[in-house]
Amino acid sequence: MLKEVSLNLENYFISHFKSDYIGDDAAVVGEYIYSKDAFFEGVHFKKEWLSYYEIAKKAMLVNISDAVAMNATPRYALLAVAMPKSIKKADAQELVRGFQETANQFGIEIIGGDTISNTKLDITVTIVSKAKQKVLRREKIRQNYLLAYTGELGNSASELKKLFNLGKIHKYSKFTDIRLRQEFIMKSIRYLKAGMDISDGLASDVAKLASLNRVGFTYLQKLEKRVLCSGEEYEMLVAFDRRDKKSLLRRAKQSRVKLTIFAKASRTKYTNRCKAHHF
Repeated sequence: MLKEVSLNLENYFISHFKSDYIGDDAAVVGEYIYSKDAFFEGVHFKKEWLSYYEIAKKAMLVNISDAVAMNATPRYALLAVAMPKSIKKADAQELVRGFQETANQFGIEIIGGDTISNTKLDITVTIVSKAKQKVLRREKIRQNYLLAYTGELGNSASELKKLFNLGKIHKYSKFTDIRLRQEFIMKSIRYLKAGMDISDGLASDVAKLASLNRVGFTYLQKLEKRVLCSGEEYEMLVAFDRRDKKSLLRRAKQSRVKLTIFAKASRTKYTNRCKAHHF
């Protein structure tokens, strides 16, 4: 339960599609940016954990996160919702409310999609965004660039553990109440060289940057396993020139975002010691 194919198999599968658009949080095609994520019952959530409103809200937010991570403005959404026949009209209305309120929060228009009958609740969302003047990609990291992450990491995994142990979490728990960092990205974009959202865990996502940029990373401080391996955090992982450190910290303070500088790009080989997972 709540496990997907391993990242190694995922990478193997994706590697068979030859496209220059693959490799970032979303695909940049001309002036538009396209992203899609799945949010499936039994893989990403259990219905006992979340209300229908919370399920729809989180399904939207994990997709919008990809647009925010690339400094894009989300404009449109397409929904595919597979619903069990037993779902009540009131539950369906709560799904609609979760989708629509979250879309409205970010100025997104839901323009269509598909619905089918299923044995469980599975959702996929496609977000169409407008590219801004500078798109934040994952590449172009050079030796001695610094890495930092926003906010606090580790809470999502600890909240998931509570749920597995039949405990309850607060409605403002990070597992359900995702806070995207669009203000920080917008204010800091001139100083950011690369970036991505943290969905597979900090160590795993640093490994993606290492592979794509053909660099290693040296940690500047010891980080706990809970910080390194907690997935589904949706904080930002960013790279920048050390000469811009003060400016970036100032922008983070203006955005009321904690920024932790934890590593630098180096010639050493980077090793990810966290297990591959998506929950």
